Amino acid sequence: MSRHLLSVDSLTRESVDHLMRVAARMEPIAQRRQVTRVLEGAVLGNLFFEASTRTRVSFNAAFCRLGGSVCDTTGFTFSSMAKGESLYDTSRVMSGYCDAIVMRHPDQGSVAEFAAATHVPVINGGDGPGEHPSQALLDFYTIDKEFTRLGKRLADAHVLLTGDLKYGRTVHSLIKLLSLYDPMRITLVAPPGLEMPSHLIDLVASRGHRVEERSSLADDYADVDVVYTTRIQKERFTAEMSEGFSLSRDFTVDRAFMDKRCGRDTIVMHPLPRDSRADANDLDVDLNGDPRLAIFRQTDNGIPVRMAIFATLLQVDELIEKELRPVRWFVPERVGVDDPSL
Repeated sequence: MSRHLLSVDSLTRESVDHLMRVAARMEPIAQRRQVTRVLEGAVLGNLFFEASTRTRVSFNAAFCRLGGSVCDTTGFTFSSMAKGESLYDTSRVMSGYCDAIVMRHPDQGSVAEFAAATHVPVINGGDGPGEHPSQALLDFYTIDKEFTRLGKRLADAHVLLTGDLKYGRTVHSLIKLLSLYDPMRITLVAPPGLEMPSHLIDLVASRGHRVEERSSLADDYADVDVVYTTRIQKERFTAEMSEGFSLSRDFTVDRAFMDKRCGRDTIVMHPLPRDSRADANDLDVDLNGDPRLAIFRQTDNGIPVRMAIFATLLQVDELIEKELRPVRWFVPERVGVDDPSL
């Protein structure tokens, strides 16, 4: 693993496997059963120039659970970039303050430009329609855990990616990460104009995976192991695309689709946020409480995975066990009302 995490392109199957093993060791800490102070004294700089809840707070929590502290900046308005400061200058200044930096920016390539000016580890928290590598890692960790629970193998798995595949950076990173593993079947279903970029399809196909594009969810997907759906990224549309754009219920993943088109052990994933308004045509809330819905297990998995990323980049991944102790505060048996006991 290189000193930064900017793209899945910097990962190998071996480095991903290592991160998965470290994340598994982080589970007791992430689940609030044990405590470590292995990053005590270290400071994380969180630079989010685009809206975020899960990613920003998840990175914060992961760093804090390793014993570090966090400095947060959100939005251009409250940063020196509003005064015309360059990415280079911002990078150099923040590197003097922080031991690791997570950055989200609306422009593709901006995080890589920022990282080029520093030796302090930088993690890409999302760069416009580009990539979101830590999300792909937590998605893969989730798939692996769900498959283990269900007694399935990753090899020959059938994964359905649907929704906004053009601007959805999470699926861009995920499809590249999946392509590092044994050949599987990947089906792509997107509304017209929001198809997966062709260079990503070509890359995955060149690595021996079977990639199929379909135009509708109104097919038989009974052999699908994972349904991964994404919100339509209207904020990235051009004015021409936005004008007159509408999305039919044909692209909605809901209980009717899962019961009629998919198998009983098909898992449903979404990077969140999902648009829960009645006319949104996103992942429907009528699946809440359904054991096939893995979205909250998915978000919970973000903590151990991001802890593993920090520990590996800051080279303390072999020190975790030496500093573990039990937690002293109250921890509920279940985080959410629909969750099983921890």
